[in-house]
Amino acid sequence: MNQISSSRNGALLGALFMLGAGITFAITNIVTPIVTYQMGVPSTAVVFWQYVLATSVALPLIWRIGFSKLKTRHPVLHEARAFISAVGVQFFAFGFASGVPVWQMVALSMTGPFFVIAGATLFLGEKLTPQRLGAAVVGFLGAVLVSQIGSEQFTWASVLPLLAAACWGSVSVITKYLTRDEEPESLTLYMLVLITPNHFLIGLLLGMAVALLPAGLLPASLATGFDFMLPTGDALWLIVLLGVVTAGAQYFLSLAYNTADATYLQPFDDLKLPLNVILGWIVLGQVPDLLFWPGALLILGASSFILWQEADHRRRLSYA
Repeated sequence: MNQISSSRNGALLGALFMLGAGITFAITNIVTPIVTYQMGVPSTAVVFWQYVLATSVALPLIWRIGFSKLKTRHPVLHEARAFISAVGVQFFAFGFASGVPVWQMVALSMTGPFFVIAGATLFLGEKLTPQRLGAAVVGFLGAVLVSQIGSEQFTWASVLPLLAAACWGSVSVITKYLTRDEEPESLTLYMLVLITPNHFLIGLLLGMAVALLPAGLLPASLATGFDFMLPTGDALWLIVLLGVVTAGAQYFLSLAYNTADATYLQPFDDLKLPLNVILGWIVLGQVPDLLFWPGALLILGASSFILWQEADHRRRLSYA
């Protein structure tokens, strides 16, 4: 009886923690377009200071894990993982800065599992089953509907959340490879320690691109460069809020996955889509296009099917 009660409590807490992560991520997705698109602060600067503050708030977690966990046989892969993750965040923030609505950004960012399938098949030697292939095709059909490719409403900026999803899918593939001989604590610690320096590096590279590339080649919102100066006024307080909320979201995710199984948590993770749609409508007045709804359902259904297939595959291996 105690074990059953404990299991139920863990499931409830996991669901609540995942819901908390969804709410905090939704807040960041509302604040980011306000700071970047409406206030005009360069997205690179916003992201850099957001993660400086988030890392500062996460220092107790870093201290609890302990720097002894930095011992590794794969320093290059850890750096690549952090850099690609940072690039994905930059793509995502730049999408908001370019005026892509929240509902489109979030739905397209949920195509990550399909990029994981591609990467795991190409680089990890995992088998591409008909079920995986079918789910990927259905998911990308949903992405086509949400991004409105081929219609007058489509813009190049709509590709940015897909690029972010591709980056984060690549991070998942690298993580899968590292878990073969790296502890989860090491993976967490390396990401926390390296993510902010990599945002700084991206800013430096962008500044070099602005200086070296011909005028007009980069989008106007990137051509301002990156001076690492912290904004003032209302923008400063909103960036402080972003940093605190970003750290809170990571804490919620860590607590959720430490409490309950990932397969059980998936439906609660998917709640981030309606949460973002509702907040985007209330705060920013962004109403989803008609094609959003069938496209979002295809993406959610296909990604959920992939996760269920993965869980079923792991169960079969454990019984073999």
